[in-house]
Amino acid sequence: MPDPQPDTIDALVRAHSSATKSAVVDPVARISYAELESGTAELAAGFIAVGVTKGSRVGLIMPNGVDWVRIAIALMRIGAVLVPLSTLLRPAELTAQLRMASVQFLVTVEEFRGNRYPVDPDELPALRAVWTTEEALGRSASRGPADAQAACVRESDPMVIMFTSGSSGPPKGTIHSHRNALGAVRSGLEARCITGDTRLYLPMPFFWVGGFGAGILSALLAGATLVTEPIPHPESTLELLQRERVTLFRGWPEQAEALARHSGAADLSTLRPGSLEALLPAAMRSQPGARASLLGMTESFGPYCGFRADTDMPKSAWGSCGKPFDGMDVRIVDSETGAPLSPGETGTIEIRGPHVMRGICRHSREDVFTPDGHYPTGDLGYLDSDGFLFYRGRSDDMFKVRGATVYPSEVQRALRTVPGVHAAYVVNVPDGQANRVGAVAVGEGLTVETLRAAVRAAISSFKVPTLWLVLDDEGDVPRGATGKVDNAALRVMLREGVLR
Repeated sequence: MPDPQPDTIDALVRAHSSATKSAVVDPVARISYAELESGTAELAAGFIAVGVTKGSRVGLIMPNGVDWVRIAIALMRIGAVLVPLSTLLRPAELTAQLRMASVQFLVTVEEFRGNRYPVDPDELPALRAVWTTEEALGRSASRGPADAQAACVRESDPMVIMFTSGSSGPPKGTIHSHRNALGAVRSGLEARCITGDTRLYLPMPFFWVGGFGAGILSALLAGATLVTEPIPHPESTLELLQRERVTLFRGWPEQAEALARHSGAADLSTLRPGSLEALLPAAMRSQPGARASLLGMTESFGPYCGFRADTDMPKSAWGSCGKPFDGMDVRIVDSETGAPLSPGETGTIEIRGPHVMRGICRHSREDVFTPDGHYPTGDLGYLDSDGFLFYRGRSDDMFKVRGATVYPSEVQRALRTVPGVHAAYVVNVPDGQANRVGAVAVGEGLTVETLRAAVRAAISSFKVPTLWLVLDDEGDVPRGATGKVDNAALRVMLREGVLR
């Protein structure tokens, strides 16, 4: 009989312990699979020596790189619950997430891209210790205690708490077990064209599921090589792609387009179909809509629906997100009544299955799931008669900026705290395949510089508007017949009369 698939991080790392190929590469370091197995066992033993045990919740704040992976794997192997935290968080946001996840230990860089991460122990009663990344990485010890503790970790144990934005109130900490997270990633490997021969470039931050699941865990499950970098720049990224002979590029679409403009004499001939197409020769590109746009969320630990990234879908499915992956039950229900809808009818997408999160921090199961175990995603869409899922937007007003969720209500609240602001309205403004954050502020004596500085101090940088319009009179805000703000008209105003 074939060997069972590893369903804990420890089992997964041990399965590759004899491999000498690179597991993770960054611009200045690399680590082989064999080194990853032995090194993280010794590092895990060091964590045990200072009080980390099975079930301990450990926050991690640092940029992408080999060391992020080493620390994360060491913690998860011994059953500690990893809590990846954004390097973009402001102090108040960081405190809220540490409290929400009841983080007991925190490993953090002191500064990254101008952001610092101060914590006040008086506001965080669960927090026992804060270590710099250098302190954490210097704690290696003999691996015996780590091996003993890893043997006690079960597939059903919690593995990671990934944060995602809530439509209102505090952010949500989604809890994933070893089994559900690894199962979710494994189900999408074929669609993402990742095999043991893949050299995958992925710059998405590891604190998001797009970097953690689609990057780190995808590479580990397939036995591939992951290539990443903390701060992508066209010149350095092109050098990295060439040096490491990357075969699969899964960055942001706008990043691929920028690289294509800068590529010049760069040799990207190792890239294969399934990569973002702006970097591929014309002969390898598909027609618009022919390839699936993977659909997923943090609650499903990444994509739960897709189609092979190197293969055109049937013509009738063009423009869809592909089909639900094995292990995922997707249904469409009426947004008001909850009644199931027929193929072709648009409603709320609900998901259920072993790959969905186990729960949300500080929420009961009844708060999160329907009585029959489905999770209402808040996304709108429909299934066609062949089972292809077509995405039709959100039931609320959230949108994505470079893969990160922005809720206009959060940005509006920050704007309304600025002296002189009487009202504020925030919308997404499409820019090619990407979104920009647009803001209209109403008040007296306002300047874009003042507004931008105040908002930047209050919220994460990716949420700060990049398109602005300042109005003196509330009556200039466009509204529909019912008095509701006309967001489409706001977008036109921001495009045509914007102050940049």
